[in-house]
Amino acid sequence: MQQINDFFTLINDYLWGWPMIVLLLGTHIFLTIRLRFPQRKLLTALRLSVSRDKGAAGEVSQFGALATALAATIGTGNIVGVALAVSTGGPGAVFWCWLCGIFGMATKYSEGLLAVKYRVQDSDGRMLGGPMYALERGLGMKWLAVLFALFTALAAFGIGCTVQANAISTLSFETYGAARWITGLIITALAAAVLLGGVKRIATVCGALVPFMAAFYVIGCMALLIMNRAYVGEAIWLIITSAFTPTAAGGGFVGASVMIAARYGIARGLFSNESGMGSAPIIAAAAKTRNPVRQALVSSTGTFWDTVVICAITGIVLVSSILAYPEISSADGATLTKAAFAKIPLGPHVLAVAILTFALSTILGWSYYGERAMEYLAGKRSARYYRWAYVFAVFLGSVVGLEIIWNIADSLNALMALPNLVCLLLLSKTLAHDTKKYLWEGNIDETE
Repeated sequence: MQQINDFFTLINDYLWGWPMIVLLLGTHIFLTIRLRFPQRKLLTALRLSVSRDKGAAGEVSQFGALATALAATIGTGNIVGVALAVSTGGPGAVFWCWLCGIFGMATKYSEGLLAVKYRVQDSDGRMLGGPMYALERGLGMKWLAVLFALFTALAAFGIGCTVQANAISTLSFETYGAARWITGLIITALAAAVLLGGVKRIATVCGALVPFMAAFYVIGCMALLIMNRAYVGEAIWLIITSAFTPTAAGGGFVGASVMIAARYGIARGLFSNESGMGSAPIIAAAAKTRNPVRQALVSSTGTFWDTVVICAITGIVLVSSILAYPEISSADGATLTKAAFAKIPLGPHVLAVAILTFALSTILGWSYYGERAMEYLAGKRSARYYRWAYVFAVFLGSVVGLEIIWNIADSLNALMALPNLVCLLLLSKTLAHDTKKYLWEGNIDETE
C-alpha cells in the first residue's frame, strides 16, 4: 500500500505541476480574452442567479443548480487550502489565488454554456449534460467523453465523498471526542436521506445549506477581522506587494520568492473553484434556463463566491492574524486556521461548524456528478447502484485512514480536467458565437 501511495504521490507531482497550472491558467486567460471579458457582466449574473426562468426546460432552478455546484465546490480547501498556501507561499499567494478566481470566471462561464447547449433530455424528461455530452455531440469525440465520465465517476468516491466524510469524523473526534463510527452513521444517514431523493432534493437541501454555511463562516471571519482591525490594512498591502516582490523571512512569515507565491496561490485558486475541472457543468445542464448564456453567467458566479470572496476573506484573516499574533506563524494548514480562530470567543466551534457543513455539502454535490457520469457510461439502472455504493462509501470514509485515497483522487481530478480543457479550447469558436449573440448583442432574455 505504501508503494502504491508513493506511486500516486509521484504521479501527482507531474499531473499537478507547472504544466497543468500553466494549461489551466492559460485557458482562463484565453477564454477571458476570446469571449471579451464576460466577467464585466457580474452584476447581471448575480441578478440572474436569484431569478427564475418560468416555463424554461430543465429540472431545477438556476439558483438550485448554482447552490448544488457551490455545495460541491466550497469545501475544506477554502479554509485549510488557503492556510497551506499562505504558510508555504507567503502572503502574496493570496493575491494570486484571487487573480486566478477572476480569470477562472470565464472558464466556469464557458463550461456552463456548453453544458446547456449540448444537453439531452431522456425519456423521463430529465436534462443530462456536462463535458461528456459536449465532447460527444459537439466534437464527435466519444472516446474522450467516456474517459472523462470514467474519471469523474471514480473521483467522486475520493475527493467528493470518502475524504470529506473522514474530515468530518476526524474533526468531531478531535473537537468533541465523538467516536468515528458514530459520526459515520449520522452523516451516512443524513446523506442517504438527501441523496436517495434525487437531484431535486439535493438542489433543495443545497439551496438552504449553502447560504447558511457561507454566511456562518464569513461572520466568524468578520469577527476575526474586527479583532485584527489594526493589522487589516497592513495585511492587504502585504498581500499585494508580496505578489510581485520576494517576501523576506521574519515578521511571522517564511521567505518566499514571487514564483513560489504564484505557484501556491494559483494552485490553490484552481483547486478551490474547480474552474476547468468539468464537474460543475454536470449540474448546470439541469437548470431551467431560456438560453445557454443565461446559465453560463449564473455558473460563473460560483467561482466569484468561492475564490474571489471566500478564499480572499480567508487569506486576509490569516495574514492579519499572523501579524497580530506572530506566535501562530509556525503552524500550517489546518493548524494555522485553528490557531487563528482560537483567538475569538467560540472560535473553535465556529470553525468546526464551518468545516462540518462545508464537507457535508461537498458530499451531496459530488454525488450528483458521479451518478450522472456513471449513467452516461452504463445506463440509468447503474446510477441507482452507484448511489447506494456512494452512501456506503460515506461511512467507510468516516472510519478508515485515507491518505492513499487523497492521492488517487487528486490524480483522477487532473485526468478529469484534461478532456474538459480540450473540449473548451476546441469549442471556443462556438462559445464566442453564442456569447456575442446573446450577451453582447443584447439578446440575453431571448429563448433559444
